[in-house]
Amino acid sequence: MKYIIIIAALFLVSCSNVSEYQIVSEVPDLTMPTNGLKFKEIENYQNYKVVATHFRTDKNELRYVMVNEVAFNAFSSNEPLPEGSKIVKIGWKVKEMSNFSVALEADKIQRVEYMIKDATRFKDTPGNWGYARFVKEANEYRSWDKGTASCIGCHNLAKDNGFVFSKKQILF
Repeated sequence: MKYIIIIAALFLVSCSNVSEYQIVSEVPDLTMPTNGLKFKEIENYQNYKVVATHFRTDKNELRYVMVNEVAFNAFSSNEPLPEGSKIVKIGWKVKEMSNFSVALEADKIQRVEYMIKDATRFKDTPGNWGYARFVKEANEYRSWDKGTASCIGCHNLAKDNGFVFSKKQILF
């Protein structure tokens, strides 16, 4: 009887993990020089949910906007983004599809950017958002060394939407 209970418990544990799809990845150990945000703070961001896409015509860049569970719950409920919300933007250079020339496809990652809402750490930043940008060049990431003033300047344009450009729509 004891073995049946152990086997049943193992079965239940293994079944509960089968349905969860997780990508395990490591990001470089990099830090934003201006605010101390680390790339590691969004490790495994590939498991976040896609909530929007944008195309930057000035950079010929397709951006996937992904959020952690805290932000996803707020997006789903059309609520303001709370403390602990993380938004990741992955910027891809685009190219013409080789087998369908009227379409474009993502080619190479140019940057990974993120925002984290933290009133303690970013009390002096509009909306209490901290910003990080990690640029990819020659297959290696580096921290953006020009600071976060340009991030703040652009996101101030979205003040009426909580400093977030994406509208609260769920794609999937």
